[in-house]
Amino acid sequence: MASAQAQSNPGPAPQLQRGIVKMVLSGCAIIVRGQPRGGPPPERQINLSNIRTGALARRAAQAQPESKDTQDEPWAFQAREFLRKKVIGKEVCFTVDRPKGVLTREYGMMYLGKDTSGENIAESLVAEGLATVRREGMRGNNPDLARLSDLEDQARASKKGLWSEGGGSQTIRDLKYTIENPRNYVDSLHQKPVNAIIEHVRDGCTVRALLLPDYYLVTVMLSGVKCPSFKREPDGNESPEPFAAEAKFFTESRLLQRDVQIILESCPNQIILGTILHPNGNITELLLKEGFARCVDWSIAVYSQGAEKLRAAERSAKERKVRIWKNYVAPTANLDQKERQFVAKVMQVVNADAIVVKLNSGEYKTIHLSSIRPPRLEAEEKNKDKDKRFRPLYDIPYMFEAREFMRKKLIGKKVNVTVDYIRAATTALETSGVPAFPERTCATVSIGGINIAEALISKGLATVIRYRQDDDQRSSHYDELLAAEARAIKNGKGLHSKKEVPIHRVADISGETQKAKQFLPFLQRAGRSEAVVEYVFSGSRLKLYMPKETCLITFLLAGIECPRGSRNMPGGIQVAEPYSEEAMLFTKELVLQREVEVEVESMDKAGNFIGWLHIEGMNLSVALVENALSKVHFTAERSSYYKTLLSAEEPARERKEKVWANYEEKPIEEVAQITEEIERVQKYRPVYVTEITDGLHFYAQDVETGTQLENLMESMRAEIAAQPPVEGSFTPRRGDFCIAKFADGEWYRARVEKGDSAAKVHVFYIDYGNREILSSTRLAALPPAFSTRTLPPQASEYAFAYIQVPQDEDARADAVDSVVRDIQNTQCMLNVEYSGTSCPHVTLQFTDSKDDVGLGLVKEGTVMVDVRKEKHLQKMVTEYLNGQESAKRARLNIWRYGDFREDDADEFGFKR
Repeated sequence: MASAQAQSNPGPAPQLQRGIVKMVLSGCAIIVRGQPRGGPPPERQINLSNIRTGALARRAAQAQPESKDTQDEPWAFQAREFLRKKVIGKEVCFTVDRPKGVLTREYGMMYLGKDTSGENIAESLVAEGLATVRREGMRGNNPDLARLSDLEDQARASKKGLWSEGGGSQTIRDLKYTIENPRNYVDSLHQKPVNAIIEHVRDGCTVRALLLPDYYLVTVMLSGVKCPSFKREPDGNESPEPFAAEAKFFTESRLLQRDVQIILESCPNQIILGTILHPNGNITELLLKEGFARCVDWSIAVYSQGAEKLRAAERSAKERKVRIWKNYVAPTANLDQKERQFVAKVMQVVNADAIVVKLNSGEYKTIHLSSIRPPRLEAEEKNKDKDKRFRPLYDIPYMFEAREFMRKKLIGKKVNVTVDYIRAATTALETSGVPAFPERTCATVSIGGINIAEALISKGLATVIRYRQDDDQRSSHYDELLAAEARAIKNGKGLHSKKEVPIHRVADISGETQKAKQFLPFLQRAGRSEAVVEYVFSGSRLKLYMPKETCLITFLLAGIECPRGSRNMPGGIQVAEPYSEEAMLFTKELVLQREVEVEVESMDKAGNFIGWLHIEGMNLSVALVENALSKVHFTAERSSYYKTLLSAEEPARERKEKVWANYEEKPIEEVAQITEEIERVQKYRPVYVTEITDGLHFYAQDVETGTQLENLMESMRAEIAAQPPVEGSFTPRRGDFCIAKFADGEWYRARVEKGDSAAKVHVFYIDYGNREILSSTRLAALPPAFSTRTLPPQASEYAFAYIQVPQDEDARADAVDSVVRDIQNTQCMLNVEYSGTSCPHVTLQFTDSKDDVGLGLVKEGTVMVDVRKEKHLQKMVTEYLNGQESAKRARLNIWRYGDFREDDADEFGFKR
């Protein structure tokens, strides 16, 4: 009817106008965008003149309960699709006519291209049988209407579209506005791309899409991003956030009514998340790159195309400061490239999220791992036992495991540091109890290509910090951290485990004199014990953690005199001695948080243990002396390391460095007495071997005093037979000398070592070196005439020189059996080679063959060689090493599988 009205009242010729097709509302209604003029481009709806197409399906109005959904009319969707594919996003020209009586709608003829020589859209629709012509009031002087009528007749004759047989019921869509179980539907697609048409753009990152071929009409939010939105005000109007309209236009102009593919990736809380793929690009990444969107943590993990691409696109927009990032300031804007990325050596693990590194300049710097939170204790847990001293490292679940992981992987190693942000210092808020924090440098630390923060989180030893969406101070690998945490939660690792948390019962006996006395014998007998240096108080004073004994001790280096630092004394602060700070830094760099070996010799009255500390074959006392940071103390004279210390001290003293800066040379005669021996001393004497211990020490009697012992034993037993002791009259106390009845029924001199109870007494036979547990009824007081003053104990303890006993119990047992078989209860020749911590180290020769017993053990492959560095012992050491090499080549005993002492593990514990 509109065309008829237009023809009955002809007016001036309509003006030709141009625009870009934004949207096709139906087969004959189109929204066209005009040219922008300082704002969003103007839009207008153009209805094609003289034709009619079927109405599309319409959903019932939610505010009108009585309304119902309507279906497509036959061929309505096909007409819309024909028109959409032909004109969407293309330039068109059109004439506009508003018929008489029509106030709002505009009608006109539309052509593809810039002028009327292009394809007539209405004619194409009619020719395909997708539209009917409005013939009402048709007159013969209208060529356009006549042309349309001819095309309609041809389409009817060809039975195209609306004129085909069957009525077109098959062209009606089964349009579905809701999905009964959207999560199951999304999961059933397995992230395979689905063909779709974008029907509506709500904002830059939210669209309404028609999924094909099932005709589901769904709302999809782009995964991993958020655009500025339109907020609804109380009055019902919408107010756009900055750049919301621009972001919407950006998405509309590229996707609205385009054929796309959508990957439906997740459906949390009934919200469908997906990625829209267009042949010309990925709209998600384009929005980020152009500064129309920001990444969001809650959905970026499901983005199937790789979260790093989104971060890179966002980073590009930030660097260019475009649109929403126009006021952006980078977290590391004040740092140059050298300060942002550098290589440093890890000196200390402060906590599960903080380390101290040494820069190439020699400066020390504390680095915090970005975006992670170490294990922590809830307030109610911490207050459970207020009387107990709270020690975070051992009392917070998984704190010790996290620290140990960091210590073993990083201490002493060079790492790559990339600074992510610097957290400003905060002040304390007394009213809320919030403490003050200094400025923190937060960075990503990696070694061998492994991100340490990610490794910690994947093992469940730390968690990821959640940030506000506008907080840009976070790790540059934040998405990887979130993914690692998700894996740890799924696998129930560490903090996410449902098992009982590990408990570390560590006794701190630092300064506890009574406890230290109880531990001392165990540590002395253990020889070299494994330890971890937990803290360095000064150059020669350390706190150690003993893993086997699960205790903390204070350890003083033996044999040296180290400069003291400043201390609080009753009379005031004692000023630090020169070079005390250098000595402490030297010790820290060498041993702090490293695995070391210690030999405990004694303890002082304050409960501090004194001894020697070794790291990777180096004696720390010797190293301090060698570097002129300490002097040899006179107490070292009774140690086997005395000569080594003197050898280290002499060059430092001659250089007059550090602690020797003011040294003045003493007369030669005063130092002549400490000249090192040039040749090995050989003074073999005959001994009788009486006992072999499980640690391969042995007890022997001097043959020269053997007659005296025999006479003493004969006289003592005669006296005991004449005056038998009263049973039970002797009360055994540790350290007392007594007589004990051995299994052969004879009495021997002994010493009480331990008394568990009246029924069990541990005794040591002082003339033979063996031990036994007896009932107190088999003990009696030692007659004064036969005391140790009359004749000293005849069994002396010795250790084999140049020999290292295997740690493996079976191998050690084999070595002991071999020695017992060869020398127990036999006479040998003994020579003292050097002093030891508990007894002299000697060589033994068979009386008849003069063969070296220890060398024989080495050649049999039952023991290893303990390499000594004294010059006068080198000939013997070389002979022993040659014997060891021959045993290795022959694959004898402990060498049967090769040299087991080699370490094939790299810094991460993996085989190369």
